[in-house]
Amino acid sequence: MGALELFEGIGLILITIAAMIAAGQEIWQMIQIREVSLADLLLLFIYLEVLTMVGIYLECGALPVRIPLYIAIVALARHLIIGMKTMSDAQLIATSAAVLILALAVLVVRYGHFRFHDQSDSKAQKDGEPD
Repeated sequence: MGALELFEGIGLILITIAAMIAAGQEIWQMIQIREVSLADLLLLFIYLEVLTMVGIYLECGALPVRIPLYIAIVALARHLIIGMKTMSDAQLIATSAAVLILALAVLVVRYGHFRFHDQSDSKAQKDGEPD
């Protein structure tokens, strides 16, 4: 195992631990205030997606581009939900446009994967990479 693989493994472990701690803190905060909001659920979903991303990377040795795009979409949706009342019209439009652009990027990536499917993609699909 080379130094790069060692640092990669350490980084993945640290990301996993940090995501689990952050999720635990968020759950603890919800328990303390005895309230669960949509913003809280979206934040937990972001942590879950980060953990999924680490798991896929460990299984396949590669990271599908769509997962960070999904995380970004959920993060922007959470940002809209939390700040909707204080955002200007321009900020609302810009954030909504960013979500739309990311959603279109997901469609382009999925179309490219479907249209230009190659042998390396087939191996990743067999190894557990989601669509």
